[in-house]
Amino acid sequence: QVQLVESGGGSVQAGGSLRLSCSASRHTLNNFFMAWFRQAPGKGREGVARIDLAGRIYYADSLKGRFTISKDFAEDTLYLEMNNLVPEDTAVYFCAADPRPASVPERLRPGSYQYWGQGTQVTVSA
Repeated sequence: QVQLVESGGGSVQAGGSLRLSCSASRHTLNNFFMAWFRQAPGKGREGVARIDLAGRIYYADSLKGRFTISKDFAEDTLYLEMNNLVPEDTAVYFCAADPRPASVPERLRPGSYQYWGQGTQVTVSA
């Protein structure tokens, strides 16, 4: 069982930045396709970004330019850098992992990931 742990959430004002982190206990993230998702109150889980085993990166079209996913192989940690935050970014952010590749339309769908963290809250005030 892969246990993912997110950190770095918090409350910021619009225009601010946050960096989220995700690590795993007893497993290396380097063997997994990794992604960030978010879920706003009353809404479904939305794919934010994905990084695959070769380091290729995919973003949700609506978030390109403000969010950056990265993985530190030495520290075995996944990151999500979020800049110029707006109130609509308020959500619980989850990291997810799966050892299997996914087709293009499946890359940012929750069903493509087997392992999930418990999430970290991000709140952006106007």
